[in-house]
Amino acid sequence: MTKVSDSEILITGANRGIGKALVDEALRRGARRVYAAMRVPVPHADERVTPLTLDITDADQIQRAVDAVESLDILVNNAGVAIYDDLTDRAVIQQHLDVNLFGPLTVAHAFLPLLTRSQGAIVNNISMNGIAAFPLVPGYSVSKAAAFSMTQSLRAQLADQGIRVHAALTGPTDTEMSREFDALKATAAHVARAIFDGFEADEDDIFPDPVSAVLAEGWRSGVANGVATEFASIAHALRNSPAA
Repeated sequence: MTKVSDSEILITGANRGIGKALVDEALRRGARRVYAAMRVPVPHADERVTPLTLDITDADQIQRAVDAVESLDILVNNAGVAIYDDLTDRAVIQQHLDVNLFGPLTVAHAFLPLLTRSQGAIVNNISMNGIAAFPLVPGYSVSKAAAFSMTQSLRAQLADQGIRVHAALTGPTDTEMSREFDALKATAAHVARAIFDGFEADEDDIFPDPVSAVLAEGWRSGVANGVATEFASIAHALRNSPAA
């Protein structure tokens, strides 16, 4: 089982908020190398941190990031965007999908050879809005629901390659992205710590804060998760049948 200690980790959206907190927590847990990926990289005081230029919607930058990383144990797809909208502007919906769905998917596929070699893991920061839409940011919610479905699909597809895929279903967090949202918010440090706790406990779906944690038991024992698990088993059996 992959642990954070002595691992090589790449974290997208590492310049602020949960991403920055994940970098700090990975270092605290003894990561050997942390690739801090962001659109405008900044130096880090810890020599174990390698800043990377990475806009997850830019195919050329993704390839250059792959070329810069020699080995990788854990990929954390954390970068995201949230824009207040009312589902009337298709360009805003598309922007959410480009960043929150297609970006993480493209990055995951790009790093699959390294993760396959290390028998590593992917952690996608999804948001609890992937389960229940928040109508003030419906475009965001749509993209996160799609990203959660993508994560479940990758989990089933990559299991035979020995790659674990986790979803972090974060609730309200005290970051710049949610500064206008008036609600009980966990600190970014708390969320980062709980994400890695859930990861090291091998939880498929991680609920890393007090608000999202309320959903955890109901989700894990619920019908929807049970159906997803059954579908994954069926897909595994079909892929590995003699006729496949």
